[in-house]
Amino acid sequence: MRQIALSDAPEIFRMRSNGLVNRFIARENMEDLKDAELLVERTRHAYEQQQGIGWAGVLKGSHTIIGTCGFNKIDPINLRAETGGELSVAQWGKRIALEAVTAIIDFGLNELNLHSIEAKVSPDNRGAIALLEYLGFIKEGHFRDRILFGGRFSDMAIYTLIKGKERLVN
Repeated sequence: MRQIALSDAPEIFRMRSNGLVNRFIARENMEDLKDAELLVERTRHAYEQQQGIGWAGVLKGSHTIIGTCGFNKIDPINLRAETGGELSVAQWGKRIALEAVTAIIDFGLNELNLHSIEAKVSPDNRGAIALLEYLGFIKEGHFRDRILFGGRFSDMAIYTLIKGKERLVN
């Protein structure tokens, strides 16, 4: 993982204009490159304001972005953060998400001294839920009809990891 850069915008646009990447996320597909550039700017601004951290995920030995990840929101008063990310479809099923989320957890708990990390996920996203549970996240809630998107309501589940209860992955 590395700091996200404006040069990542074209690949972010490719990922976020693909309906598969957004399948379980209540957001519109990106319409043009400018949307991705604005996202990079917002991500960098959130970091400057200590409200979030966004990284570009890259393959080892490469500079090409294959996903984004980090902390969407950081609550320093309560030592809590919300994690999230996305991965290029070509990289699905390769355990890359496991490696990335493990690194995010380690950074959050050990560098930011967080007490807890939460993830908001569609209950239909079985892959993400399996990953979270494997890493020690516990389902805290299931909110029915939580999000109105595309003219219909969708449920949302909240998973949380408490410091000292994470699964150590090698």
